[in-house]
Amino acid sequence: MTLLDQPHHDGSSVYLDSGRGPDTPPQRGDLVTVRVRTAASDPIDAMWVRTTYDAEPVYHLMVGEPHREGVETRWWSGRLPVHNPVTHYRFLLARGEEQQWLTGAGLVDHDVPDAFDFKVSVFPEAPDWARDGVVYQIFPDRFARSAAADQRPTPDWAVPAEWDDEVLFEPHDPRTPLQLFGGDLDGVTEHLDHVAEVGADIVYTTPVFPGESNHRYNASTFDRVDPLLGGDEAYARLSRAVHERGWRILGDLTTNHTGDTHEWFRRAAADPEAPERDYYHFDEDGRYETWMGHLTLPKIAHTSEALRARMVEGPDSVVARWLRPPFDLDGWRIDVANMTGRLGAVDVAHDVARAVRRTATAERADAWVIGEHNHDATGDVDGDGWHGAMNYSGFSWPVWSWLRDPASPARAFGRPLPVPRRDGHALVRALRDWQGSLGWRATAAGWNILGSHDSARIRTVVGSAEVHRVAAGLQFTMPGVPMVFAGDEIGLEGVLGEDSRRPMPWHRREEWDTATLATYAALARVRRESPALRRGGLRWAHVGTDAVAYLREHPTQTLLVTARRAGGPAIAGLPAGDLLLATDDVDPAVGAAHDGPVLTIHTV
Repeated sequence: MTLLDQPHHDGSSVYLDSGRGPDTPPQRGDLVTVRVRTAASDPIDAMWVRTTYDAEPVYHLMVGEPHREGVETRWWSGRLPVHNPVTHYRFLLARGEEQQWLTGAGLVDHDVPDAFDFKVSVFPEAPDWARDGVVYQIFPDRFARSAAADQRPTPDWAVPAEWDDEVLFEPHDPRTPLQLFGGDLDGVTEHLDHVAEVGADIVYTTPVFPGESNHRYNASTFDRVDPLLGGDEAYARLSRAVHERGWRILGDLTTNHTGDTHEWFRRAAADPEAPERDYYHFDEDGRYETWMGHLTLPKIAHTSEALRARMVEGPDSVVARWLRPPFDLDGWRIDVANMTGRLGAVDVAHDVARAVRRTATAERADAWVIGEHNHDATGDVDGDGWHGAMNYSGFSWPVWSWLRDPASPARAFGRPLPVPRRDGHALVRALRDWQGSLGWRATAAGWNILGSHDSARIRTVVGSAEVHRVAAGLQFTMPGVPMVFAGDEIGLEGVLGEDSRRPMPWHRREEWDTATLATYAALARVRRESPALRRGGLRWAHVGTDAVAYLREHPTQTLLVTARRAGGPAIAGLPAGDLLLATDDVDPAVGAAHDGPVLTIHTV
């Protein structure tokens, strides 16, 4: 059964024309052209685009192409006024007495809230380099050691470890955040050839500021780089080496909290009259708010103008200064962005997001700002704050649920139960709902992640190299920017986030899954060469229990992607085309029967 005869619209350039050029947002007052594709055999009598004018529904009649003999597709077009900075819209389809809505989450036969409406935004898009790139995430302590690392003394707080030692990972073990393997930034610089082999061109490291932990999310200052990592000079060397390759580099900033050893917090805790006292949430008894009850992570108060000036606003802020020489960061990943500026009745999260982006783009016009968000980022990514989010809910969890090995020991991230195993229908329903809720632009600028330093490894989740490669194929071919956690490409494992932070086995290459590494490289190459994968729309072609297929459509190219979690019969009704890539290196015909997990990409 094919889904290609269903009415379709998305926010890509095939279906939305701003009138200002490809990938250029409209301005308030513009009339943009919206298009809907339907099957010529679909007996639609009339169609309207419904928008909300200052929250009041307004309908604009669409014009359909006349029926033509032998033509399979009928296009409908209409003009949508961009009245609000973020304009919502959906389509009303009439077939005699029957009515349907076409929303960002698909077709529905009943009235639904506006949550799944399509969105068009007047705010600037994420920069081209970001949307076209591949991100490689590095956890510095576990990636690589330079020769200089051996000369650095181990701090008193740390539990020293040799590179081949077993990782301590249980949350109840107090040694887990203190185990120090001693990776450093020059070690990263020395292994950029490997990043190139993977096919990535955006280097993202977790925090480099000093902190009394291996993860460094409990910063003791934002003014310098941890000497254990090589200090400011090593970070500048890494940035130069990255930029010499024509790549980009992202930092990681905790706008939600500092460490309890941070210079600001120490002054605030020691003196109730200190200017820094307002930087945090103290009560009259001296107790303070924290991130999730961890006393080592005092929560920042963004209601303080002085704090915002030092942290996120203006050229003297932390956000700004690291984007200037000699570090020249190209943007930030913002830790715990979903909680930043939120505490009980206080909610200035959007103000913080806007400030971070405004400050970053004042330093670099093409700066990229991504917010970590482990749940629902709806409303946080409408265009003037975070460009997008680390898309756990909208990508990771649906993919995990479809591909998970029922026997996997992987632990769920933030859930009391293991991730359930669901079929392809549930996968597509979840992806559609999240894409509809977040909006096309935020989905396309967000990160497609199969895991991170905070979650189980994808290899452990799915249980086999073949299914892992299918997951990687989805990561590189769905709308969004692939973010590869260092080690995924060679098959590293881990049952939860801390366990996933195993050191890269540079000296044990015989243990590497080189076939999976080659698959990542091939996927990155195909994505880089394919405008449809980087900028194209998404139209579902087939949904079954164990197989799904979709088109990525761009004005210059259309690709068909078919993903199977298990072998199965041929899929009828898919358009013919030439093979670009198969994750099992077999050359099947489009939709052909297959005896195992595989993802294929065909031209159409």
